[in-house]
Amino acid sequence: MISHEFYMNIAIQNAKATKGQTDPNPLVGCVIVNDNRIVGIGTHLKAGGPHAEIHALNMAGELAKGSTAYVTLEPCSHHGRTGPCAEALVRAEVSKVVIATLDPNPLVAGRGVSILKNAGIEVEVGICEEASRQMNEVFNHFITVKKPFVILKSAITLDGKIATASSHSKWITSEDARKDVHQLRHETGAILVGVQTVIEDNPSLTTRLEGGRNPIRIVLDSKLRTPLDAKVVTDKQAPTWIFTTSNYDDRKRKSLEEQGVKVFVTSGEKHVNLSQMLEIVGEHSVSSLLIEGGGQVNASFIEQQLINKLELYVAPKIAGGEDAPTFVEGKGAEKMSDALEFEHVTVTQLGRDYKFSAYPIYE
Repeated sequence: MISHEFYMNIAIQNAKATKGQTDPNPLVGCVIVNDNRIVGIGTHLKAGGPHAEIHALNMAGELAKGSTAYVTLEPCSHHGRTGPCAEALVRAEVSKVVIATLDPNPLVAGRGVSILKNAGIEVEVGICEEASRQMNEVFNHFITVKKPFVILKSAITLDGKIATASSHSKWITSEDARKDVHQLRHETGAILVGVQTVIEDNPSLTTRLEGGRNPIRIVLDSKLRTPLDAKVVTDKQAPTWIFTTSNYDDRKRKSLEEQGVKVFVTSGEKHVNLSQMLEIVGEHSVSSLLIEGGGQVNASFIEQQLINKLELYVAPKIAGGEDAPTFVEGKGAEKMSDALEFEHVTVTQLGRDYKFSAYPIYE
């Protein structure tokens, strides 16, 4: 007999295929099995659309009766833009529901299971639990703290440089690594840079993948120095939000807003209040934020313990130069014991480059 893990892994792999499409909702997959035969497969494709269980039940039809449903996340129990999936499973008369993880929202967790059990359906929870949690790390964070999951991304040389002393940075990494970065942009709700990056590089901050999704572009600009002819202002490829301070230029703000740019004023005087910025981004249902800033921007997020994950692309080359910028600047740690440490490190080779993925350890 095929194991529960086998069917749940199919559901997880199908769910992963929609990464970047479901924000702010989670990635969810469902597989329905009857008499050791898959009769229904479904995936949540986009927010507001039918959930994975509904797609799978529609495919299974009458064969859902007496079946076992494998779901990567506890079936929902509330009425939103779609009806409760737990009730749909009850109506379909499935015999058993196998769930990878409960809903991380403390206001909801367990309610879907209760609906199923009260209807006499057997429920098993915890199959491939860690894989499901990892897949939905963004959603799990966002639904509990109401702020975006912050990913710090940088491309560096072996000596930690993000450009040469003359500010030349194209290209540090290979095409394989850059393609991976664009996939990361596609999967993320918003991308952030400092105003200096906009002034010096004039980036588009878009996703260069066929069918890729462009994230919202966020610029930290304490005095509204963003040029009115910058690509993030003029190209209209994606929304652009600028976060500033109380020292902003009012005439410049009006000019930017006339171009369709949203300007948010934070409580900071010299620097943008990053915590407040994250709160505002979360209030707009943006569940993930990719930082592609310079050394000072990166240092600010690290010093304030605001990053949730590091994606570091390392090229096997050395730039050298004491004036060449590094990917983290700021004050830095006084003692090595004060240095920020990371855990759950994974290393992936991308062409001739390497990607380090890791999670910070905060006290």
